[in-house]
Amino acid sequence: MTSPILETHDAIPAPEGHPEEGVPWHFGDPFTEQRVAARSVAIVDRSHRAVYAVEGSERLSWLHLVISQHVTELADGAGTEALVLDSQGHIEAHLVLAHHDGVVWMDTEQGNLATSALPKGGQQPLLQYLDAMRFWSDVTVRDATGERAVLSLLGPEAGSVLSALGIELGAEPYAVAGAGDVIARRMPWPHSGRVDLLVPRSELTALWRRCTDAGARPAGSWAFDALRVESVRPRHGVDTDERAIPHEVNWIGSAAHVAKGCYRGQETVAKVFNVGRPPRNLLLLHLDGSPEITPETGDPIRSGERTVGRLGTVVQHYELGPVALGLVKRSVRSDAELLVGSEENPVQASIDPDSVPGEGPAPGREAVSKLKG
Repeated sequence: MTSPILETHDAIPAPEGHPEEGVPWHFGDPFTEQRVAARSVAIVDRSHRAVYAVEGSERLSWLHLVISQHVTELADGAGTEALVLDSQGHIEAHLVLAHHDGVVWMDTEQGNLATSALPKGGQQPLLQYLDAMRFWSDVTVRDATGERAVLSLLGPEAGSVLSALGIELGAEPYAVAGAGDVIARRMPWPHSGRVDLLVPRSELTALWRRCTDAGARPAGSWAFDALRVESVRPRHGVDTDERAIPHEVNWIGSAAHVAKGCYRGQETVAKVFNVGRPPRNLLLLHLDGSPEITPETGDPIRSGERTVGRLGTVVQHYELGPVALGLVKRSVRSDAELLVGSEENPVQASIDPDSVPGEGPAPGREAVSKLKG
């Protein structure tokens, strides 16, 4: 879908083929937009996301069986994140949930495919997969993308905009509340967090104007991605590949529950968490900004003659300069000298040491050691 916000006179669209195509990329000053989003309040049009609605008396017990998160007791007025995995634990979709007034709203990337659970296998659209998994459950799943669109408020002063909309939202992460036809969901990142608004798509422009009239500065997807990269938060399909598992991209806990069973891919999730290590880690990379060539998503990350990873989101940050997310082999040292991009036009890169996850003992191995005395 192409957002009507692009019709405003100062909205600059993302380049053709860019993951953010269809919504404003920036409004003429992307670095100021980032600064405002970090320090005050900005609004970002994310209406290119798909939205699904799950209804029925068994909506929570059914969702509990098909997604990676524990949701049987998800309260009305609460949200969470979740994944759809294949049988080997590879990520096929990332979902953000909001349970409001008897409906679980889920927004995700457009074009997600999931492996069919039927004997013939093969890939199918995510919504088709979810519908096929209903069996006899009292639940309906529908594509609500034509009904609802996502706007995101970024910055510590988002509360003033919520007040103008008449929304009282709890301070805890993933709190959900509504006023009229607008549903708000608090998210734990970036910086002081954000608030996602699920708004009627027919009123997208009017709600955008109400938010900007209340003090939110228009910001493009460039600003959202820059703060997301700084926070080392992945975007499925950009920062993940077909081999990615939740442990590699910081989705254990926030989107994948390690103790509950009965979902596809659970064996891999539990095994790697308890007794193993992920083969790669999602890291923040600082890029040399002197070359005119900019590396692209999917380009290899090399250390010497070895390919040691894959480049994800690449963005110019208002303070950090050119940065990127990369899936890098766990064996690579944090002080390694890396090259990214093509062999003909390599760009130097370094790992931000603060993004390297700590490695304590695996819970399962530690438990076994204690039993052995």
